[in-house]
Amino acid sequence: KGSRSSPGCGAVPGAGIRVLDCRSCFLHLGGLRTALYNYIFAKKHGGSFILRLEDTDQSRVVPGAAEGIEDMLEWAGIPPDESPRRGGPAAPYQQSRRLELYAKACDVLVEKGAAYRCFCTPQRLELLKKEALRSRQVPRYDNRCRHLTSKQVAEKLSQGSEWVIRFRLEGDAEPFNDLVYGWTSHEVANIEGDPVILKRDGFPTYHLANVVDDHHMEISHVLRGTEWLTSTSKHLLLYRAFGWDPPQFAHLPLLLNRDGTKLSKRQGDIFLERFARDGYLPEALLDIITTCGSGFTGNQGGRTLGDLISEFNIGRITTHSALLDLDKLPEFNRTHLVRRIEDERLRPKLVGELQALVEQVYGEQLMDRAVLEKDYVERILLLWKGHISLLKSLVSPNYSYLWVRPSVPREQLEVLSAEMDEIGRLVLGLMEGQATALTTKGLSQDLKGLQERLKGTKYSTMMKILRLALSGQQQGPGIAEMMVSLGPREVCGRIRKVLSS
Repeated sequence: KGSRSSPGCGAVPGAGIRVLDCRSCFLHLGGLRTALYNYIFAKKHGGSFILRLEDTDQSRVVPGAAEGIEDMLEWAGIPPDESPRRGGPAAPYQQSRRLELYAKACDVLVEKGAAYRCFCTPQRLELLKKEALRSRQVPRYDNRCRHLTSKQVAEKLSQGSEWVIRFRLEGDAEPFNDLVYGWTSHEVANIEGDPVILKRDGFPTYHLANVVDDHHMEISHVLRGTEWLTSTSKHLLLYRAFGWDPPQFAHLPLLLNRDGTKLSKRQGDIFLERFARDGYLPEALLDIITTCGSGFTGNQGGRTLGDLISEFNIGRITTHSALLDLDKLPEFNRTHLVRRIEDERLRPKLVGELQALVEQVYGEQLMDRAVLEKDYVERILLLWKGHISLLKSLVSPNYSYLWVRPSVPREQLEVLSAEMDEIGRLVLGLMEGQATALTTKGLSQDLKGLQERLKGTKYSTMMKILRLALSGQQQGPGIAEMMVSLGPREVCGRIRKVLSS
């Protein structure tokens, strides 16, 4: 959620993600969008994309969270340049390993009189909160410990009293020019109590840790969610207290459900692991979460990551929330799956993935291992591109005929038509006489011509017989599509099997 000037780029900004919350080992769509905007901002301006993990609330840290977040960023195709895993010049990139730096920063503020130790107990703070709510006021700290003398502070320290450090909110908050929301200011000193910046356990709060880290990591731009817009004035007061130049800020509007409700982590279906597990392509997710938002010269779907980088303009981000319609995701995925299938460099990976899926779903039923051969699997992909949204659809029951030869009793077909043998002979003749490549349109016409040569079997009945003979199923893709997929040799083999049974 932030950026750093790239070495040798002068004033040209580069972007790096500032924080991805380490509370969960699942990265959700909102976090992905924030990471993506930082990534494309970085690449647009020749900067570095940085992942810094915020794990200062130890009670909410999930083991493996850091690894999970980096895994998902890499899966999405937007890996960080610097991170806990990759390292970098500003390491460590995990806030729980930077505690000494935050403690020294607090010492500086206390010495300047810009911060102070607070000895108020949790019980007193809870009473203040209850009293404020009872009076229908916004709960806030009453700044009681701000007025302690140095002698009183020394006395409490000698008694072993527990303490936190609070930042003294004083002076007017200067307006700042947010790159999305324009000139903005929030008079936090008038409506808030002095905030805690260092907790009893020695860990910093978000306000201190991110200001300190952004300074030491030379962050030049901060791109983060709009929920932090009202806190920015507070952060600018911290920068002023330290005597540091602040970065530029850009607050991204919310990503909401299509009905305007907030995306919730409790929904369970907005986490990247779920989409990866279900077979969605990362480029489809990047496409849909940007198409529903703003910041690009166009707003059409089907864009690649390279397209997003070239079209991005931070000045085009609007303050309107982005409404995400996940019902459209299958169509986005279909578009990008076709693109992968048509790309000769990417197709072999899909072939391998489909081979693994076939083995996993139909392993014990594979009487003929030839269906796993590269050429056959590749032909299936090319034939069915545009018809499927997910690769795994090709191993669903409707497509089982592609991988498993059916076993259909002759009697089941004879019940449908007494001309079953004649239908079989006509189809064999059609297949064996094919001099050109099969096409769905051509086969459909040929099959209608065959039916006209029968004495009493309707076209729909003939289709039922062929469907059962070729797939063993009552429903599924069109007969011509099935025959094109299987090819003349396999179609003839299955017809002969039924005729000889």
